[in-house]
Amino acid sequence: MIAFVSGPVAALAPDAAVVEVGGIGMAVQCTPNTLSALRIGQQTKLATSLVVREDSLTLYGFADDDERQTFELLQTASGVGPRLAQAMLAVHSPDALRRAVSTGDEKALTAVPGIGKKGAQKLLLELKDRLGAPLGTGATVGAQATASWKDQLHAALIGLGYATREADEAVTAVAPQAEAMDGTPQVGPLLKAALQTLNRTR
Repeated sequence: MIAFVSGPVAALAPDAAVVEVGGIGMAVQCTPNTLSALRIGQQTKLATSLVVREDSLTLYGFADDDERQTFELLQTASGVGPRLAQAMLAVHSPDALRRAVSTGDEKALTAVPGIGKKGAQKLLLELKDRLGAPLGTGATVGAQATASWKDQLHAALIGLGYATREADEAVTAVAPQAEAMDGTPQVGPLLKAALQTLNRTR
């Protein structure tokens, strides 16, 4: 199994990225949120899951291992293929899905294109003991989300060649924007804002 791909981004499409690995372009299917953090020519590392079919080999890419693991667990439910599992992750974060399943939130699942009320009820039953419990609730989730986006953004800036001090300053500069976002802060838009901040200070 291909656990991850790492290398420069060679091309971007609405639903996929091409990552150059050892001179070979690997096409990786990704959610819009994952794609928003990628830039052509910049280094990236994506956790991946290879889906094998009789007529195709499709590589799906994720921002982290938690997303990949959730993607694979979702497919253990009957009627959930890789496309639907990816659509679920495009709408909800892994922890939001765990919370929806643990609380029996049909409405959250029907927000995903392709899932109706009956399908949501079936998924809630099948996934209840498979996805596990949410990482936390209330303030704990907020604290983890904050740490998560800060760590991801900091790592992305270091990966782009910025010094630790510059990365620290950029993360601090976009913190108000992150706090203003509903739910979990999205690293893609924050990275763009951080780069604009750094360009102004250089």
